[in-house]
Amino acid sequence: MIRGFGAKKPLQPLLGLNGRQRALIVAALAALFVAAVELGGLLMSDEPISTHLELRNLAPSAGHLFGTDWLGRDMFTRTVKGLALSIRVGLTAAACSVVIAALLGFAAATLGRTADKIVSWLIDLFLSVPHLVTLILISFVFGGGLKGVVIGIAFTHWPSLARVIRAELLQLKSADYIQVSRRLGKSRLWIASRHMLPHILPQLLVGMLLLFPHAILHEAAITFLGLGLSPHQPAVGIILSESMRYLSTGMWWLAVFPGLSLLVTVRAFDRIGENLRGLLDPHRSHD
Repeated sequence: MIRGFGAKKPLQPLLGLNGRQRALIVAALAALFVAAVELGGLLMSDEPISTHLELRNLAPSAGHLFGTDWLGRDMFTRTVKGLALSIRVGLTAAACSVVIAALLGFAAATLGRTADKIVSWLIDLFLSVPHLVTLILISFVFGGGLKGVVIGIAFTHWPSLARVIRAELLQLKSADYIQVSRRLGKSRLWIASRHMLPHILPQLLVGMLLLFPHAILHEAAITFLGLGLSPHQPAVGIILSESMRYLSTGMWWLAVFPGLSLLVTVRAFDRIGENLRGLLDPHRSHD
C-alpha cells in the first residue's frame, strides 16, 4: 500500500518526458529568449530612445511597456538594447576566458611539473582576490570603456575553469591510447590537438555558458559604479545607475523592469549551461 510513497516517478509519466528531453526543451526555450533579446536589440529603431520631453516620466502603459524616463525615452527599448549590448560583452569576455583557461590547462598538463606549478600558482593567486577588485583594476589599466571591461572580465574569470580543465587533462594523460601515442613518438602538440582537445570541447562549451552569468553581472556592476561602459551606451548598468536618483520621486519603473530583465537574462543563460551539462554528462542526464 505504501510502496512508492514519496517517490517522484509518477510525475514522469504525467509529463511524458524523460530527463534529457526536459533539459533539452528548457535549454531551447532559454536560448530562444536570449536570441530574441539580441535580435530585438539589433532591429529596434533608435528613435524611441531619443529625447521626447513631452513624454517624460510616464508610468508603464500599453504604449510604453516599461514607462519613460526623465527625457521621454522609452524604457522598454532602452532595456532591450542594453541587454543586447550586455549579452555581446558577456559572450565575448566569456569566450576569451575560456581560451585563457584552455591554454593554461593544456600548459599545466603537457609542459611538465614546472609549468604545472606556475599555472597552479596563478590560479590560486587570482582566486584569492575578489573578482570585482581585480576587474576594476584591469579595466582601469586598459582605459575603461568596452575594451577595458571585456579585457578585465576575460582576465578574471578563467581560474575556476582552468582548474577543472587542468584536472581533467592530468587524468586523461594516463589513458591507454595516449600512452600508446606517446610510445609511437607522437609529439605533445599532436597528442594535445588530436586526443585531448576533442575530449574537453564539451567542458569548454559548458564552461563558457556558465561563465556568462558572472561576466554580465560583473559588467553591470562596474558600469553601475561608473567604471565600465560609456554613459552614451545603452547598458543596463548605466540605466540602473541613472535611475537611482529618481526612485525617491516614485519612478520605480526606471529600476525595477531593467533589473528584472537583467536577472531573467542571466537566469536564462544559467539554465542553458546547467541543462547542457546535464545532456553531455551521462551520469547527470538520468537524474
